Amino acid sequence: MKIALINGSPKVKESASESVLKAIKDLLLQENVLVSEYHFSKSQLDIENIEQFMDNECFVFAFPLYVDGIPSHLLHCLLQLETLVKAQPQKEIYVYALVNCGFYEGHQNALAIEMMKNWTVKAGLIWGQGIGVGAGGMLTMLRTVPLGQGPMKSLGKALTQFINTIVNKASQESIYVTANFPRLLYKLGGEMGWRKSAKANGLKRKDLFKGA
Repeated sequence: MKIALINGSPKVKESASESVLKAIKDLLLQENVLVSEYHFSKSQLDIENIEQFMDNECFVFAFPLYVDGIPSHLLHCLLQLETLVKAQPQKEIYVYALVNCGFYEGHQNALAIEMMKNWTVKAGLIWGQGIGVGAGGMLTMLRTVPLGQGPMKSLGKALTQFINTIVNKASQESIYVTANFPRLLYKLGGEMGWRKSAKANGLKRKDLFKGA
């Protein structure tokens, strides 16, 4: 079985999408499947070997939530990919998507997952499943925490179900999770991050509230 992991983050490296795709890859490699990796970080689709890409049986997308939807650069890539898919001989390809957001609640990603589902149908592919992950701002900091433990407990459980759905080329209802971490502490951590960034750019705390 051949599976394409597609990083849809505009960040070149150290993104939350990259972190979660690494976890997905590690789990998939335990299932005796072939995994290839791609990064759609710009508005222009760049796939050196489209035939090889289209030979995959599953597309697994991971990307951040932008204004309750799909990042604009990734949307451009999806439109180009749709054209390429329709130009190829018909083949059953399943699509799965994991969307992360800075909001604490995972269900904030529901609209973006629905958009991916609609694109899948329009492209003539088969929708598999979506996962909405809240508290995405923590994912890069938790990359050394084992899945299924501590603040990664719920995500680990969700990814186990996700992998099972993928390797069986099945379709399931969406899953929404957040970090097993107090909401208040997550909020305080985020505020500290903004203050640190403000200070690094020569701003004071009061400058963050101008115009509020």
